Amino acid sequence: MDKSIERFHFIASRTEQAKSSMQALIDRYGQSAVDEADVIVVLGGDGTMLEVLRNFMNSGKPIYGMNRGSVGFLMNEYRIANLPQRIAKAHKEDIKPLRMIADSICEGHVEALAINEVSLFRQSYQAAKIKISIDDKVRMDELNCDGVMVATPAGSTAYNLSAQGPILPLLAPLLALTPVSPFRPRRWHGALLPNSVTVRFDMLELDKRPVNAAADNVEVKSVSSVIISLAKGVKASILFDSNHSWDERILSEQFRY
Repeated sequence: MDKSIERFHFIASRTEQAKSSMQALIDRYGQSAVDEADVIVVLGGDGTMLEVLRNFMNSGKPIYGMNRGSVGFLMNEYRIANLPQRIAKAHKEDIKPLRMIADSICEGHVEALAINEVSLFRQSYQAAKIKISIDDKVRMDELNCDGVMVATPAGSTAYNLSAQGPILPLLAPLLALTPVSPFRPRRWHGALLPNSVTVRFDMLELDKRPVNAAADNVEVKSVSSVIISLAKGVKASILFDSNHSWDERILSEQFRY
């Protein structure tokens, strides 16, 4: 960031470890109101970080995480000492979310933002049947599967990775389209898409094969169609220690065995 950091606003997850860590930081550095803070510091795991990023979209406040949770791919190492200096030297990355527009039999028209991914998954014992269109052109007439998702670079190391999807560098202008347990076509592994496209999923045999959709933690029941595109003009800024950047984490993750 290369600027003086003097005022902090600390946010912790609900765990005792995170709350006690936050209190230790407040005792040392004080707690400023969020509007007056130079930076928001998050104590917890990736789930807490995603929640804070959503809450402060377009606020202009940089967000710096320290790992006090079970998963911390978006978090830096927890240390109390030299926090202003660490943050002043941190590297800033802009996180750009997806916008989901879902039409639901139960809930009507629903819009939500997703930092990680928009995912669809079967609601019953029967596999979902989904038609996939990119920029209004049908690319797959029928995907028979447990689910499918569109993941951002920030979300490529989360659910997408568990489904054998590709890991994307944070600044890559790409989205990962990844199936979950595809049955037909059985060997389809998904696709890499420019982040300028609009993806549309249409549910086939909806009465027999109901499908739910989720934009991160916002779930919509029994969707008939889902449209996904990059949310233009919306972003949040996340800070990484200069010696442990997102790109370094991406490289390290791909060489784990």
